[in-house]
Parts: sequence; structure tokens; C-alpha cells
Amino acid sequence: MKVLLVDVNCKAGSTGKIVYDIYSYLRKNGHQAAICFGRGELVNEPDIYKFSSDLEVYFHAAMTRLTGLTSCFSFFATRRLIRFIEEYKPDIVHLHDLHGYFINIIPLMNFLKKRKIKTIWTFHCEFMYTGKCGHSYDCEKWKAQCGRCPEKREYPASLFFDFSKHMLKKKKKAFEGFNDLIITAPSQWLVKRVGQSFLRDKKNEVVRNGVDTDVFRPHDITVIKNKFITAASDRVILHVSSNFQDANKGGKYVLELARRLPEVRFIIVGNKAPLNNLPSNVIAVGRTKDQHELALYYALADLFLITSRCENFPTVCLEALCCGTPIIGFTGGGTSETAPDGYGRFVSFGDVDALKKQAELALTGTTRSKAECALFGSVEYDRDNMAERIVKLYLS
Repeated sequence: MKVLLVDVNCKAGSTGKIVYDIYSYLRKNGHQAAICFGRGELVNEPDIYKFSSDLEVYFHAAMTRLTGLTSCFSFFATRRLIRFIEEYKPDIVHLHDLHGYFINIIPLMNFLKKRKIKTIWTFHCEFMYTGKCGHSYDCEKWKAQCGRCPEKREYPASLFFDFSKHMLKKKKKAFEGFNDLIITAPSQWLVKRVGQSFLRDKKNEVVRNGVDTDVFRPHDITVIKNKFITAASDRVILHVSSNFQDANKGGKYVLELARRLPEVRFIIVGNKAPLNNLPSNVIAVGRTKDQHELALYYALADLFLITSRCENFPTVCLEALCCGTPIIGFTGGGTSETAPDGYGRFVSFGDVDALKKQAELALTGTTRSKAECALFGSVEYDRDNMAERIVKLYLS
């Protein structure tokens, strides 16, 4: 079997890790596999091809902001990808995130449809059935017809114009007659949303994401514990986000909870910019590209905190559980599906009073143990289990 995987990233970001894990599993098990990706650092491994350039991405992003149109300004990158597909001749094309200013989605869809290439498309957000939004939040216009978008200034942002109605019409037309297509999503929440959209007649299936359980597992935390913990009674809550200042990621609620729990140590990992005026019990350690270091932070924490307004099936929760750390946070999208049955505690977005109560209950031991969390994560979210389910879809 010959498979081509396409994503915005490779080996980086949540979807880039997933794509690379599937690629590795396929090659390890005797299949041919290639990755085409649009953004990030070059990857010098067999049949991995970056088909867009930074200049094209900047141009596409600028034009989207000026015009309100997206997935329309990467002509040369799209042509290079289609040429690669023509030369590689895959049996299956597995698409992932195609937004991010690196490809013209409609021409690619029309090409796959015309050539009748079997296509698996894993949705990691709501972009493909809305006029423009990765997350529609409380807006339900996409169920009928977008227009007068309340999230015009949200990613992918437009400074002046609203073409959400026009773009949704184009997406609907492109999906017409696309019969060699199976849509997957990691959460039941997102599959349900797909079923409420114009894609309700397309075959769809839940396939849970996986992570590298050789890295994300319980670890000896002696070194990192000595660095961050001063007393045996210290408790640690961890938050991981590369977009801490983004209101939709809820960073302000992390700080608010820290102020209400002054006896608990809070560690923030992943912030790009320096964080100032933090409560005295908060430590921001910045970004890390070392996955083993990230796993140590997960293993150190007593709780992992997620405060996003909406997520599909956040990888950070899977990684935390595999390292033995239960979850607390806001239930938005499919977040609560990552940690069912007491592996997590979730409250409504923005309700810090309820979040504080759940944190206190969890820290007093009324939640799953670290050993139970690690076992659950290793069984449910092992990357090979994810890849096996994907291969069954390829062969279906």
C-alpha cells in the first residue's frame, strides 16, 4: 500500500506529530509512505517534502487579511503538491490540517475528486464545514449558511471584508461528488458537528489521536523536582500552551486560579513571549523543543490544567495522562472526552469558582491516581493503536 499524508506541519505541532507517527508506522510495517507539508523546518528523511515556502505563506497570510479570502493565494505551492501526487501515484491520500496559508484547498480537492483517489481526511477543527472559522464557538450559522461572520477578526483574520458566505458555498460545491472520501475526527463531539453540517451524508468515523508513549510515560522526576519543589507538601499544577496570550486559550484563567490557590505552585510551559507581573506562585519556563523535557514537566505535576474556550481533542491532555497526570479544565468541544470516568474534572468555560473547587477536590486525592492515569493513557492513546485504526480505514 502506498500512502501520501498531507498536513501543515511535520514532526512539529500536534498534527505534525500525528502525521509523522502514521508515516513511521506505515514504513515500519512494510508499506510505502510519504509526507507533504507546508510550514516549518525542513525534515531530511525519505519521501518527506516541504512544498511551500515561507515567502508564499507570508504572502497568503497578508492577502487573507486584506481580502477576507483564504486558501486562495498559494498557486505555486498547490501546483507543486499536485505534481508530487501525480509522480508519486499514491493508493491513498490522507489529508489533515489544510488551513494555515500554505495551499489552495479547492483545486486540490477537485484534483483528488477527478482522479478518483481514495481520500481519508482527518478533521482537527471545524474549518472545512464553516465559512472560515477553525472553531465556530457559539455561532451556528454554518448549519445553514455563513455570512456576517461574528468572528471576522479571529483566525484566519480579515481586516476589512467578510467572504464567509462565498467561501462556504465554494466548499459545499467542492465536496459534491467527492465520493472516494472518508472523514475522521478524534472526538465524538467533532464527528457530531460534521453530521450537523452539509457533510452529513459523508462517511465519517471517530479515530482517537495517539502520542509517543515511549516518551510520554511516567518518569523519574528527581532532578526536575529538586528544581521546582522546595517542600514535600508542595503541589504543582501544569499548564502548557504556545499561545498563552490568546484569549481563546484562556491564559488569564490560569493566573486567576493561581491567585485563588496561593499555596499551589503553577508552572507554565510553552509561552512564546515573556510573561510579566505573574503571581508569586507562578513560574513561566518558556518554550521547549525537547519532548523528553516536556514529559518530565507532565510527570512532575499533580494536575494538568487546560483552559481553552474550545478544542477538538487536545494532544496536551493525552500527553499528560500518559505521564500519569489527571486533568482539570474547561469543557469546550471534545476536551472532556480526553479524560472520562474520573481521569479529568471539567467545568464550564470561564467559571473559575467551579474550577477552583474541582482543583481542590483533585488535589486532596478524590481523583484517579497517577498510576491509573498512566495505564489509561498507555492503552487508549498509544500512537501505534491510532495508526492501526487508520490502516483499517485505508483497507476498508
